[in-house]
Amino acid sequence: MGQLPDRVRDFATYLQGLNARLDQRAGWCGVFWQRDPEGMRACLDGSEVPPWDVVEALLKDLAAATGTEHAEREAARARALHRASARAHDAGPGARALLADRMDVMVRERRYAEQRLRELGARLESAVDEETADAARFDLAWVRDDHERATARIAELGARLAELGPNPAGAGAGAGAGTGAAASAGPGGPVPGPRPSPSTPRPAPAKERKRRPRGSARFAGMPVDEPETEAGPTAAAPAPAATPRGARFAGAAAEPEEAAPAPPPADTTAHADVSATVALLARHRAEGRSGEAHMVLVDAAAGPAAHFPLFARELTRAGLGADWATLLWEAGSLPLDRLVAAADALVAAGRTGDGQQLLRQGLGSPPAEFGAAVHRLDEAGRHHEVRTLLDAYVRGRTPEEAAHTASGAPDRLVPLLLDAAARVSDDRYWDVVHALRVAGLAH
Repeated sequence: MGQLPDRVRDFATYLQGLNARLDQRAGWCGVFWQRDPEGMRACLDGSEVPPWDVVEALLKDLAAATGTEHAEREAARARALHRASARAHDAGPGARALLADRMDVMVRERRYAEQRLRELGARLESAVDEETADAARFDLAWVRDDHERATARIAELGARLAELGPNPAGAGAGAGAGTGAAASAGPGGPVPGPRPSPSTPRPAPAKERKRRPRGSARFAGMPVDEPETEAGPTAAAPAPAATPRGARFAGAAAEPEEAAPAPPPADTTAHADVSATVALLARHRAEGRSGEAHMVLVDAAAGPAAHFPLFARELTRAGLGADWATLLWEAGSLPLDRLVAAADALVAAGRTGDGQQLLRQGLGSPPAEFGAAVHRLDEAGRHHEVRTLLDAYVRGRTPEEAAHTASGAPDRLVPLLLDAAARVSDDRYWDVVHALRVAGLAH
C-alpha cells in the first residue's frame, strides 16, 4: 500500500480492520468472499473501492456481532473514509469514461433484474405445488435485492459523474478504457443499494450458491459518493434549451408593457412541467450524457409531491422506466414530511407499491436519527406523517430497532410507537414492549 494516495490507504486500512472483526464464512461477508475472493482482496489492498452499499452490508454483519449502536458509530467513520477514498480514485485520468462504462453495466443489470422479476412473478402465480412456489419466492428475494442495489448504484454513479463537472466536448459517455476487466473487477456479490429496503427478504447466504443461477455485476471499482448537500436547491439546473416552466421559475419578470397572463390551472402547469423535464431527460439519454441525466432526476425528486405520479406515467410512456426507479430512489433522501407527501400522492394515484417502496427507503437512517425526525414532526403537529412513518418503521424494522427510535424523547415517542405496533398485530406489540423494556425505555 506504499504507493497509494493517503486517503485510499486510510480507507483500505479501515476495511481490513472491519473485515478482521467479521466471520468471513457467514452473513454478507461470507457471500462476498465466496463469490469473488479476488475482488475482496482488491478492495482490501486499496486497488479497488467497493460501492458504499457493500460496506454497509459488512456493517450490518458488524451490528449482528457487536450491537446496533456500535455499528452506527462505525458507519459515520466508515462513510467519511469511503467518500475520501472514492474521490481520490476519481482524481485519476480516465475516471469519467470508467464511471460511465460502469453506469452502462448497471443499467443492463437492472434491466435484466426487471425481466427476471416479471418471469418469476409469473412462475409464482402459476405454481402448482408449495415446493415450486418456495423456489420462486427464494429466487424473487434475490432478484429484488439485485434490482434495488442496481437502482441505487445507477443513482450514485450518476452523482459521481455530476461531481466531476460538465462532460468535455467530444468525450463520449462510454468512451475510453473503462470497459472490460476494469469495469468488472471485484467481488460479485448481490447488487445492493446504500439504502436497502428493510423489508426486502434476505435469504440465508448459505443457500445462495446452491440455488442462484446467475451472479450479479461485480461491485469493486464502482465507488459510491453521495453529494454532501441535500438534493434540490444546489442541484444543477436543466440545460437552458428547456423552456423554464413550473413553480421553481416563479417570479420571472414579465414584459413591462404587457399584463401578465392569467396562470393556467395547476394540473395543466404540472403536466407541462413534467413533460418538459421528461423531454430533457430523454435528450440527455440519447446523447449519452449520464451525469446530466442524473441531475435532472435529482431536480425532479426535489419537486412537488403531486408530480410523482405524473413522472411515473410519463417516464414509463417514454421508455424510461429505469429512470423512474432512479427517481424513486432519489426521493428516498427527501425530508420525512415531504417523503410522506410523495408516497401519499403515489398511493392516491393507484401506485400503492411505489408509495410503499418510497416509505421503506425513508426508513434507512439510524433509529435514533429517525426517531428525532419523527419527534420534530410530532411537535409541529404533523400527526398524519408521524403515524404513517411509525407504522412503516414498525412493520419494516426489528422490534429492537423500533425501540431505539424512542430513545431521544421516550415520554412522547413510546406511546406513539406502541400504538403503531398494536396496529400491526398483537405479537408485534408485545415484541416492541419487550424491546422497550430491554432498552430501559418502558417498565
